[in-house]
Amino acid sequence: MASLAHAQPAPVSAGPAMRPLDRTVAILALLLLAAASLYAANVVSLKNGALVLVGSLLGVALYHAAFGFTGGWRAFVTERRSASLRAQLLLLALATVLMVPVIAAGEVLGRPVSGFVTPIGVPLLAGAFLFGLGMQLGGGCGSGTLFTVGGGSARMLVTLLAFIAGSMLGVAHAPAWSGLPSFGTFSLWQQFGVLPTLVLSLAALGGLAYLAARAEQRRTGKLVPLGWTDAATPRLLTGPWPLLWGAVALALLSLVTLLVAGHPWGITGAFALWGAKGLAALGVDVAAWDSWSGAGARAQLEGSLFAHPISAMDIGLILGAMLAASLAGRFGPKVDLRLGSLAAAVLGGLLMGYGARLSSGCNIGALLGGIASGSLHGWIWFGTAFLGSLVGIRLRPLFRLNG
Repeated sequence: MASLAHAQPAPVSAGPAMRPLDRTVAILALLLLAAASLYAANVVSLKNGALVLVGSLLGVALYHAAFGFTGGWRAFVTERRSASLRAQLLLLALATVLMVPVIAAGEVLGRPVSGFVTPIGVPLLAGAFLFGLGMQLGGGCGSGTLFTVGGGSARMLVTLLAFIAGSMLGVAHAPAWSGLPSFGTFSLWQQFGVLPTLVLSLAALGGLAYLAARAEQRRTGKLVPLGWTDAATPRLLTGPWPLLWGAVALALLSLVTLLVAGHPWGITGAFALWGAKGLAALGVDVAAWDSWSGAGARAQLEGSLFAHPISAMDIGLILGAMLAASLAGRFGPKVDLRLGSLAAAVLGGLLMGYGARLSSGCNIGALLGGIASGSLHGWIWFGTAFLGSLVGIRLRPLFRLNG
């Protein structure tokens, strides 16, 4: 994740005083959030209006818990600090327990639900590797990029714009990649049943958490817990939150997303649409491109940004993070104009956007959504993206990136 979330923020004993800027931003964020939700509910559907609000709660949880994958993976690789990685594994475990039985049932109160199950093949492997590499250069994963943009990071806005451009390239090149070898999909719960899938998943996640904890203890001589280590009390509205709170909140909101949207939480599925609409607004005939010539793609181009469920949630997420940052007294432009840093942001964003489209998702849609759907592809994405992240960590000094 971005520099904002390299480490769990230190707890403080008193609430942060809101500056005039923070008050203004908090009011603006609330007004924009209310307008976005009401617009989506009235113009599109009540479901999409609700998804804007669910996205905003995800943004609050991500920001207050400083919860992301990029910095956590790097902290473990370079320093064996495992708190963030263990929190991610806890999130995966909780989401799996909550979501696999629901997905296996196929419906809730008469409404269909389905998981994310992606074919396992060359596109998945290549895309996950490129995404893992890109997240270390760009400074954020799918969710991390959005919530840090909401928090006021100018550098991460550059990453996001490149992310969108890379997504458009990925969509354009997807037909060429689709002809490469693939072994099809593999659903664990369909093959082995729900209970064995839960047991296997929890055993694997628990084993990884144990190994990560042991590695931290060997390197540092102690194990940082996922809750606070002193007497300070976390604050729900102003933050910061312990990682434990973040993992629980994100797991519960992932379940809410499944129940409301009918599918797991996703992030990057909307980015190519944002890019296409942006170019169309500038007069580019995007509808003439092969990747946007189908009936479904044309309907998305002509429809509202809020008509796409993932897009509605992404907009809500940014506004929720904006609100959280202002409540925390930490909103403000965070600018890093060093040439190396900006070059890494652009390259990282392009790689993440391209990789996400090849592998049908990012750390949220492919990793969290895949594993919590009981799909083998989520586990393969995890391992391959981690390998790409190792390469990205090695490349960071070339761009003079800190940490």
